[in-house]
Amino acid sequence: MITTDSINNWFVQNFGTVTLEQAKSWFIYNPEEKLLFNTGLFLGLFLVFYFVYAFLRKTFYLRLTYVILFSLFFYYKSSGIYFLLLLLSSVVDYSLSQIIYREAKVSRKKIYLVISVILNLGLLGYFKYMNFMIVTFNDMFHGNYQLHDIFLPVGISFYTFQSMSYIIEIYREEIKPTKNYIEYLFFVSFFPQLVAGPIVRAKDFLPQIYQKLNLTKQDVNNALFLIIGGLIKKTVISNYISINFVDRVFDTPMNYTSFENLMASYGYAIQIYCDFSGYSDMAIGIALLLGFKLPANFRTPYKSTSITDFWRRWHISLSTWLKDFLYISIGGNREGTFAGFLFPSLFFFGLLLWGISNVKESFIPLTIALGAIVIFCLTFLLSKKKNQTLVTNFNLFTTMLLGGLWHGAGAQFIVWGALHGLALAIHKIFVEFFPSKKEKSSNFLWTFFSIVITFHFVVFCWIFFRARDFETALQVINNIGQLTFEPEQWKVIVLGYKNVFLLMLFGYVWHFLPEIFTSKMKFVFDKTPLIGKAIVLGFIYWIVYATAVAGSQPFIYFQF
Repeated sequence: MITTDSINNWFVQNFGTVTLEQAKSWFIYNPEEKLLFNTGLFLGLFLVFYFVYAFLRKTFYLRLTYVILFSLFFYYKSSGIYFLLLLLSSVVDYSLSQIIYREAKVSRKKIYLVISVILNLGLLGYFKYMNFMIVTFNDMFHGNYQLHDIFLPVGISFYTFQSMSYIIEIYREEIKPTKNYIEYLFFVSFFPQLVAGPIVRAKDFLPQIYQKLNLTKQDVNNALFLIIGGLIKKTVISNYISINFVDRVFDTPMNYTSFENLMASYGYAIQIYCDFSGYSDMAIGIALLLGFKLPANFRTPYKSTSITDFWRRWHISLSTWLKDFLYISIGGNREGTFAGFLFPSLFFFGLLLWGISNVKESFIPLTIALGAIVIFCLTFLLSKKKNQTLVTNFNLFTTMLLGGLWHGAGAQFIVWGALHGLALAIHKIFVEFFPSKKEKSSNFLWTFFSIVITFHFVVFCWIFFRARDFETALQVINNIGQLTFEPEQWKVIVLGYKNVFLLMLFGYVWHFLPEIFTSKMKFVFDKTPLIGKAIVLGFIYWIVYATAVAGSQPFIYFQF
């Protein structure tokens, strides 16, 4: 028979005795122990939070205020005192949105919008790019400016973009502002997606605030299925692969064989997918338990048959945001703008300088630079609609360059964005010349090769994304380029990293499973009694606790 004493004894045996100091640590910011979805602390706090939330479900402002307070606490546990930055940003943006909505003159509206964009991007620029700009200036002009000791608040890029979308949608008269600051702060601080997305659009989220909470049994099933799947992706697959293999190779690639560098690249591809889609699944699931529906952020992206298809499946909320608020704003496929031409021109000029500066050591960098410029020019010179394609490709390239820079302040992120921008331009001209290929979804061989080529291009680009700097990325690529067929050596490596490679295989098999298998698993899960689902969730959290080595690993996208 289960008694209170037996439960207490089990808890003490597995988790130890809770002291006053430990209890205090649950509520005090510790930079080494952020509050993550995949921790037992979050589970415990969320259960208490949700118990009270259930009693407040029929209230409105009391419920909103309660969630806001928990969201601010959640962010405080992630970034400490910098939760005040979120509050400051929200006050400024809310005030400017009210002014823009009431202002009748379009010219004045635009001035207030520009002020908002400058303030938002100014804050983001200082915290995320100040040291990058200092290093770049010192390198270019032989300066000696000292780097600043700047703390990067978790997820600042996400809530900045979300707040900007709110003001821009008001300026475009797509939405009306919230009735008061409480409703706006609820939108911008909603904790499930606050620090790593999905980036929520105001026109999609705000109407849900005013709707009556209606949590159905199917919603609960969907939420638990997403949370359990997300925990497995993040903790069982991503964390283990990262700690035991990928991080080691990318930290010192020259200490490992070509085969290990290659497998680490494949490993990072499934690691970042499981990490980020796992977080998104958990965020969507937790929001669903609160009665809110967030947009899907991933649709099996490595099944993409083209790079264009990839960006319809990967980080959907960001790619949609970039399309609607950056690509269209600089002209889209309609017109060219100064900004649209400026950034690609600067990139190709810098690439050319890089090639020329390295010409004494090797002609390869210059060949790459000239080749990239020629290929990009051919993507619009060969088009039947040269002028329109030129504008489209420059604006597209600008969008991907800035998208790369959004992910991180470093040359490797800019190159990552440029590679995707160039690939998108190449795909556009390819589709123009071979439009029939787009319809050959029934041709298995064509689909298979399209997926293989797209996947390997994406993996190649991930090398720049993961490497700590541009030079390290080149080391990994150079190492892989020296790969030779040595089955005996490969066998030894595979056996040495047996668990890692088994988890990589498990991750890829799960990702490439046909939809029908996922639907069947979901059907079985839905039919499982609620107590069974709770046991499965508890078991997964136990695995999280049992396999926690070197502390909980932060989500990759927290740094963005």
